[in-house]
Amino acid sequence: MNNRRLPFIILGIIAFIVFLTLSSSLFFTIEATERAIMFYPFGSGLDKENIMGPGVHMKAPWNDYYVYKVNEISSDENMDVLDKNGLSIHVDVTVRYYPIPDKIGFVHEKFTKDYETVLVIPEVRSTVRQVMGRYSAEEIYSTKRAEVETAIRTETENILNKNYVHATAVLIRGIVLPEQIKQAIENKLQQEQEALAYQFRLDKEKSEAERKRIAAEGESRANNIINNSLTDKLLKMRGIEATLELAKSPNSKIIVVGSGKDGLPMILGNN
Repeated sequence: MNNRRLPFIILGIIAFIVFLTLSSSLFFTIEATERAIMFYPFGSGLDKENIMGPGVHMKAPWNDYYVYKVNEISSDENMDVLDKNGLSIHVDVTVRYYPIPDKIGFVHEKFTKDYETVLVIPEVRSTVRQVMGRYSAEEIYSTKRAEVETAIRTETENILNKNYVHATAVLIRGIVLPEQIKQAIENKLQQEQEALAYQFRLDKEKSEAERKRIAAEGESRANNIINNSLTDKLLKMRGIEATLELAKSPNSKIIVVGSGKDGLPMILGNN
């Protein structure tokens, strides 16, 4: 009976070995940050529409699959460019990007898995040169650096998005100018800051002088109004009112009505 089972055991062992040998061709795993597409050499060819997500997948041994990283990728580029005046500038640029996950089939069909070297880097370098060629070294180095970065990112995104790659950022890490040009720009910026500070002090002093002038004019007008309102009759009336108030005081005093100058009451004593 054992002899009858022996051929089946041998066949089972052989089948298991064959299965292990072929398992690497039958099964594959896609990680969380990856997506894959299938190529059917005896069928429809490259399947661009059906994107395989994370997990374990099965395929026929004669079919091929291509795995793409869909998380954000960073690439650093060092390059020399010319500003609008023809001055050579060394620039360090970082670009962050990723292939649009549900479009990796189109990326593979057009650029293969080398899309970074075929598409991304050449387009970034070309865009950097074009954008920086519109500005002077001084603008790139100081006053319009953010504007330059925005223009590079916008134009790079427009090109890459058409090819199913999304650029999340294009950053200028560093700008190196010839030393004499750098020193001249820094001196000019320092002089501009000093001029702005001097103008600020002048404006402040002018504002203070204007404030004092307005205050003086206001005080002068107030005095003129008071002087114009102080007529003889008003002064006599105020004198009489003051005399009446003094008369109510418990302190003894002598008041001569009509004996003062201009007929106002005269106070002779206050004991």
